[in-house]
Amino acid sequence: MSKFWSPIVATLKPYIAGEQPRIQNLTKLNTNENPYGPSPKALAAMQAAVTDSLKLYPDPSALALRQSIARFHGVDADEVFVGNGSDEVLAHAFVALLKHEKPLLYPDITYSFYPTYCRLFGIESVEIPLKDDFTVGLADYARPAGAIILPNPNAPTGIGLPLAAIEKLVAEHPDLPVVIDEAYIDFGGESAIPLTRKYDNLLVIHTLSKSRSLAGLRVGYAVGQRPLIDALERVKDSFNSYPLDRVAQAGAAAAIDDREWFDLTRGKVIEQRERVTGALRQRGFEVLPSQANFVFARHPDHGGEALAKGLRERAVLVRHFAKPRISDFLRITIGTAEECDRLVAALEEIV
Repeated sequence: MSKFWSPIVATLKPYIAGEQPRIQNLTKLNTNENPYGPSPKALAAMQAAVTDSLKLYPDPSALALRQSIARFHGVDADEVFVGNGSDEVLAHAFVALLKHEKPLLYPDITYSFYPTYCRLFGIESVEIPLKDDFTVGLADYARPAGAIILPNPNAPTGIGLPLAAIEKLVAEHPDLPVVIDEAYIDFGGESAIPLTRKYDNLLVIHTLSKSRSLAGLRVGYAVGQRPLIDALERVKDSFNSYPLDRVAQAGAAAAIDDREWFDLTRGKVIEQRERVTGALRQRGFEVLPSQANFVFARHPDHGGEALAKGLRERAVLVRHFAKPRISDFLRITIGTAEECDRLVAALEEIV
């Protein structure tokens, strides 16, 4: 602790990102990156953007990118907000929409950036326990609150809610902002973005890190009615008016426009997820039903920490959370067919 710190710094418990190791011949299944790579059209667009024009500031409104997103989802460009990864979009949403006198509600087992942002921004919150089967119990959110945020599908469980359930939640809380974090929706769920035309309290957040294979580019976006987007823009322009550089804007727009690559690669991930789920269950694992690009699994005879250690010794890296209720689970990113085969073979050796 430094004497020069602001008082809040000592109170923070920062988010811990998944390990990015430097190990040769590693099967890396710990950070939910897409194994199939970005759209070739996105790579070409980024290469074309590396010109003398980089001496100029990028478009602060990212209009071309917002137009691509708007076309993809059937909304208006002024109903789209873009940021430097969905984590930054989330941060702006926490400040602009989720900080109220009454507490923010979110699940107790969920994306761990939510409590991190609450501490950073001084937001009172209440964690709503998942049910015994690790599903979200929407009836438990019928309590005094200032706002609600839910990831759908949830992380790290991978379990998703049907669109009808999301609409019911939004409709039952018309006076509260409801943020649905859809980082993994493209791997089996149904997006709530169409509901934003009907409900003025709904904001939906997406990332290009997962289904568009652009985790290294850092682009995310939100869709909602204009007053919600205006709130995000006010926060952004009070913090950083140029969050997305020229290369990122070009690559992201091309990735959004390349629907063929998007459908091809996410289809491969879904196929491998179902294959891995079956293989793990055959070997005695409990695997939660996943709509994401990962599975959440545990074995009745082996603790999660020991399993993760055994996999690492075999050059397979997965994510383990030493937290109540989920300490025996492993979160396993879906890789290529060859990577999934190595994972299953290593687990078979261990168990």
